[in-house]
Amino acid sequence: MPIRQLPGHLVNQIAAGEVVERPSSVVKELIENSLDAGARSITVDIMAGGAKLLRIRDDGKGIAKDELALALARHATSKIASLEDLEAVASLGFRGEALPSIASVARLTLTSRTAASDDAWQITADNGRLSEPRPAAHPVGTTVEVEDLFYNTPARRKFLRTERTEFGHIDKWIRRLALARADVAFTVTHNRRTVLSLSAAHDADEELERVGKIVGEAFAAETIYVSRVADDIALRGWLALPTFNRSQPDLQHWFVNGRSIVDRTLGHAARHAYRDVMFHGRHAAYVLFLSMDPASVDANAHPAKHEVRFRDGRRLHGIVSQTLEQALAGTRPGGVHSHSPTRVAATSGAGQQPMPLTSGGGHQVADALAGYDALSPPESRTPGGRSPHPAPQPAAADTPPLGFAIAQLAGVYILAENAAGLVVVDMHAAHERILYERLKNSFAARELTRQPLLVPLSLAVSEREVALAEENSDVFTRLGLVVDSGGPTSLIVRELPALLKHVDAESLVRDVLSDLAASGSSSRVEDISDEILATMACHHSVRANRALTIPEMNALLREMETTDRADQCNHGRPTWTAVNLAELDRMFLRGQ
Repeated sequence: MPIRQLPGHLVNQIAAGEVVERPSSVVKELIENSLDAGARSITVDIMAGGAKLLRIRDDGKGIAKDELALALARHATSKIASLEDLEAVASLGFRGEALPSIASVARLTLTSRTAASDDAWQITADNGRLSEPRPAAHPVGTTVEVEDLFYNTPARRKFLRTERTEFGHIDKWIRRLALARADVAFTVTHNRRTVLSLSAAHDADEELERVGKIVGEAFAAETIYVSRVADDIALRGWLALPTFNRSQPDLQHWFVNGRSIVDRTLGHAARHAYRDVMFHGRHAAYVLFLSMDPASVDANAHPAKHEVRFRDGRRLHGIVSQTLEQALAGTRPGGVHSHSPTRVAATSGAGQQPMPLTSGGGHQVADALAGYDALSPPESRTPGGRSPHPAPQPAAADTPPLGFAIAQLAGVYILAENAAGLVVVDMHAAHERILYERLKNSFAARELTRQPLLVPLSLAVSEREVALAEENSDVFTRLGLVVDSGGPTSLIVRELPALLKHVDAESLVRDVLSDLAASGSSSRVEDISDEILATMACHHSVRANRALTIPEMNALLREMETTDRADQCNHGRPTWTAVNLAELDRMFLRGQ
C-alpha cells in the first residue's frame, strides 16, 4: 500500500491502545485530570466493573465553554506550553491524549462549569463525532461520564475480565491515588453501593488514619514514620515494622511528586535497608513519598507514566537507603518505634553499655566472643543457673522495657517481667543480633583493606560492561575492588576486600556490574560482608541449653535495649514477644 495519512479517528483508537488498557486506566487518567484541576473532593460512580458506566465528578476549576471541544482534541492541554515546561512537568497529566483516546472507544459526556460562569456546559462524543456545547445544570467543577467502554471495538471488549476482576483493578488505582493526595476527599460507589469513603486529612494523625483505611488497619498499627530533607530531596512516609511483612511485594507504594510509580532504583534501596531485619522470602511494606525538583525527574519515560527516570539515581539510592536504614535501626525494645500495645515506652538510663569489641579487624573475634561469662561475675553463678539472692526489683515506674529476668525456660527462652506483664526472649536470637551489630560497627569503623590477588583474574565481558566498569571506577574503588580494562571485551580483577578473599571474585564482579546496570549503584560487597559477619555472630552467640544466671539474663536484656534492630535476629526472626496482664487475665477468665 502507498504511504498515506491515517484518519483522525483511527489515530485516536491506536492511541487508546496505549492509554486505555481497561476500565481502571480510564479511572486513573480522569482522576489525575481532576487532581490537576485542583479538586478537593472526587466522586467515582462505577457500574458493572466499569464496562457499563464510569462517572467521575470533581469540584475543580472546571473547563470553559469554548474549550470543551478542544479538551477532546489530541495533544491539546493546559499543562505545558514549551519544551522547558515538559522538562520540569509538575502535573500528573500533560500529553492531552487521555480524553480523546477514551472518547474514541466509548460514549463520553463532558459537563463542566468554571467559577467565572453562571452556567454549566455539556458536550458529548460518540464514535469520534462531537456535539455542539449545550447548557446543563452542574456546580463548579467537572463531570466525565464514560459509557459502554469498547462498544465500537469488540475485539478489545472481549479481553475484559469479570466484573469483579475489573473493579478490583479500579479499586487498586483509586486507593493509590487517594494515598498520594491525603488532602482530597474520595467517594466511590459500585453498582450504587458505597465501597470507599475517605475524608480529607488535615494533620499527620488524620493522614495515618486514612492510610489505615486504604491499605489496612494492621499496617497503620505497625509503622514507623520517616521524614528527612536532604538538599533538594524530601522523603517522608510510613515503613511497616519488620514483623509486619508480606509474601508478595503488594504493599509497596512509591510516590514521586505525587505520582504513583514503580522504580527499580527505589525498590532496591528499600530492599537494602530491610536486608538485616526481613525474614528470607518475605517482603517489606511501606508507603513513601519523595518530593524533588521536577527538572531532576523525567516523567515522560513511560507511555502510561508508571515509571520515571532520575537524573542522579545513584545519589537518590544512597539517600533513600540510608534514611530507611536509620529508621529501622530504632526497632529495638523500648525504641521510639515500638508501637506494639504489649510493649512499654522507652525509659532513660536503663541498661548497661555493650561490651567493647577487642578484636582488631572485626574478623578475628573468637577471643572476644568466646566467653559469655563476661556478662556477669563468676561468683554469681549457681549450678542451676539461678542466683540464690535475686537483686531487689525497682519500682514499676523505673522498670526498663524488657523488665527483669525471673527464669529460663527449656534452656532457650528467658522469661522476664516488665511493667506491662510477661516478656519472653529467645536468648540465642537476641545475642546473635547483639554480636552482629558489634561486628558491623567495628568493621565499618575501619578503612576497608584490600587483598591483592596472587594471579590477577581476567573476565570475558561485553563492551557495554567494560564501559560500565570504566564509568563507575569510583564505585569499584569504594567497594574495595581494583578492576582495570584488559581490552574491549575483558576486565582484569587485581584486588579484593580482605574480608572477601575467599569469595568467588568472578561472580562478585559480575554481580556488581549487574547491579550498576539495573539501579546505578551496588551494595554487593557490603551485603556479602554482612553475610560473613552474620555467620560469625551466629556461631559465637550463646547456644540453646546454656544455663544462664539471673544477672547474665538481665545483662542480655539490657544490651538488647541499647542495640539497633534488636527486635529481630540477623535472619529476620523475632527476638522477643510480650503478653500484657490484660491478655493473661483473658486467658484465665479473670474478672468474668
